[in-house]
Amino acid sequence: MDGTLEVKKSVEATKDPSISASACSEASSSGTKESLSNKNKEKNVGDHITNYLSEQVDNVIRTCSESGQFPCSVQLPKASVKKVSQAKRKLLVEGAEDLMYSSNIAFQIAATIRQARSIAKDASRSAEDNSLSPKIIAEKLAASLDQLANTNGLAIRACNGHINFYTATTQVSSNEDSHIALGAQESATERKDFSLRKSSVHPQGKRRRLEIRLKRSSFDPEEFALYRRYQINVHNDTLDLVSESSYRRFLVDTPLVPVQPTGDSRVPLCGFGSFHQQYVIDGRLVAVGVIDILPKCLSSKYLFWDPDFAFLSLGKYSALQEIGWVKENEVHCPSLQYYYLGYYIHSCSKMRYKAAYCPSELLCPLRYQ
Repeated sequence: MDGTLEVKKSVEATKDPSISASACSEASSSGTKESLSNKNKEKNVGDHITNYLSEQVDNVIRTCSESGQFPCSVQLPKASVKKVSQAKRKLLVEGAEDLMYSSNIAFQIAATIRQARSIAKDASRSAEDNSLSPKIIAEKLAASLDQLANTNGLAIRACNGHINFYTATTQVSSNEDSHIALGAQESATERKDFSLRKSSVHPQGKRRRLEIRLKRSSFDPEEFALYRRYQINVHNDTLDLVSESSYRRFLVDTPLVPVQPTGDSRVPLCGFGSFHQQYVIDGRLVAVGVIDILPKCLSSKYLFWDPDFAFLSLGKYSALQEIGWVKENEVHCPSLQYYYLGYYIHSCSKMRYKAAYCPSELLCPLRYQ
């Protein structure tokens, strides 16, 4: 009985206009705040993805300029990748329902190059204008972005001058942005799981294949292209300083007379002389260690690497690999006992890392003892 009265009182209380209005107002306000919060979260995720994709396109544009595919003397515009709205997808051709993002940067690049050539009145370049049409530029950039597609669950295709980003699966889930954002966030920050990345699009992940190749010192166009990118991006060198002739003098030409393996314990299986040790990931050259292999040591002369892979700390990794090489080859050639990191200048911040490897010996700069 008491329970019945309490229920009636409760029902009557809700009929009070002031109480009812207040409750409705609070509920409405709460719902509005929650809705705005969700929209803000969605916007932040969307902005993060488009900013990340724009950055990746810019990296590819820079690479194309440095390799001579685009005129290096022309200041090219920054890329802008935008999300394609659901309404626009419906207006596009059949099969475009999986289109997520798009960029028209190829049109801007083509226009910038044409304008620069027009101002310079370079008639000899008129025949090259067709070779850098928006369609061809977009195809070049899309082809170079294949690596991005493999690591972030996106299929990238050029379409009439546009660079389009599609979901890799035919069925798009309601939280597709969060899947792509996860990949973008990992690639743009820590990148710790480079060797095995997992996502909802690629549940099994993809293993990366690392190959380390040791070859005699010789000129290699692919190595030179990587060296040029490294010097310009890491050491801020200008193009005129990074010439093929200077590269040959610095890292290819050597006074050492090559010694071929003799089949006994006096010479390692690779022989003595100057070598280039290539680090290749999934068929892509990412670093080159220039080394001298001598009767008693391996001397590390120089290392240059792909700026896109700076997060791997390839300098430290290559040093550990070279130390391991000495230890392994000492079994075949007992005279090999030392690893040289070259000159050490304590006041130079870029050289201080050499002191971190131990046990080690440091020669006095005055007496060399």
